Amino acid sequence: MKTTLKLTLGAIGFSLASLASAQTLLNVSYDVAREFYKDINPAFIAHYKKTTGKDLKIDQSHAGSSAQARAVADGLEADVVTFNTTTDIDFLADKGVVAKDWRTKFPNGAAPTTSTMLFLVRNGNPKGIKDWDDLIKPGVQVVVVNPKTGGNGRLAYLAAWGQVRAKGGTDAQALDYVTRLYKNVPVLARGGRDATGVFLQRNIGDVLITFESEVVSVDKEFGVGKVDAIHPSASVIAENPVAVVERTVNKKGTAAEAKAYLDFLYTPEAQEIAAKHNIRPRNEAVLKKNPQFKPIKLFTVDQYFGSLGEAQKVHFNDGGQFDKLYTPGK
Repeated sequence: MKTTLKLTLGAIGFSLASLASAQTLLNVSYDVAREFYKDINPAFIAHYKKTTGKDLKIDQSHAGSSAQARAVADGLEADVVTFNTTTDIDFLADKGVVAKDWRTKFPNGAAPTTSTMLFLVRNGNPKGIKDWDDLIKPGVQVVVVNPKTGGNGRLAYLAAWGQVRAKGGTDAQALDYVTRLYKNVPVLARGGRDATGVFLQRNIGDVLITFESEVVSVDKEFGVGKVDAIHPSASVIAENPVAVVERTVNKKGTAAEAKAYLDFLYTPEAQEIAAKHNIRPRNEAVLKKNPQFKPIKLFTVDQYFGSLGEAQKVHFNDGGQFDKLYTPGK
């Protein structure tokens, strides 16, 4: 009996010691990805245990992508960043926080998934929203993220501008369209999840421009049937880039774990989880198995803006095009 008790206590002690010694990774991510990573993390932990025999813990932090990038630059000890715009990782690369050549560290330019921007409208679509032209009609209120504080907002702006170009329009016509669009914006949200709260909790607006993936999150949080998803005729490809935070992993000794975590995002298992959350997988076989990804005329940022970095300078930096066309409260 005493021997059995000692063995049991010893096993418990070993288990606790193992948990205590388990490395903890912090994934700092964008606002609307929280449910996705809530599913990814336990799947990766199980995969990591199976392949290495080691325990691992994952913490996650979510807010507007740009705000998160600034927090990491200011000292938040993320092991990995999983954002929704490349400029936020470029910002960290310029600060020496992630590798300058971060795009070369993983496949597809270090973007394991993509998304696009679509519209969420209230159940039954009372304003009859079908495409971009409907968003600039009198009496239509559009909820969108501030492009100066979140990647969701920047991609919404670029989608609105680029869809004019995709239909054969000029930059002058695109500027006119976007100017009219933001006159219909009653309030700018801080991030994607804040925008959803403005739309559904504060009941502001007729249409929300957001990532395709937000449909699943809304159904889970607010109940199925609260919104209808409207796929516009054209929209932008929104890449979801990832990077190891060299500054942190070199200090903590977690480089191998961080790389394994991001490598996992490319596996069929993780790509299936992405599809379940309405995030577009890069894996073509997984993509074809998921008919919820409607065909849209998709364009890249590079097609009409040169690069996301160039778009940042021209449109979103202080004094840029967005500041010129948007006046709060008007």
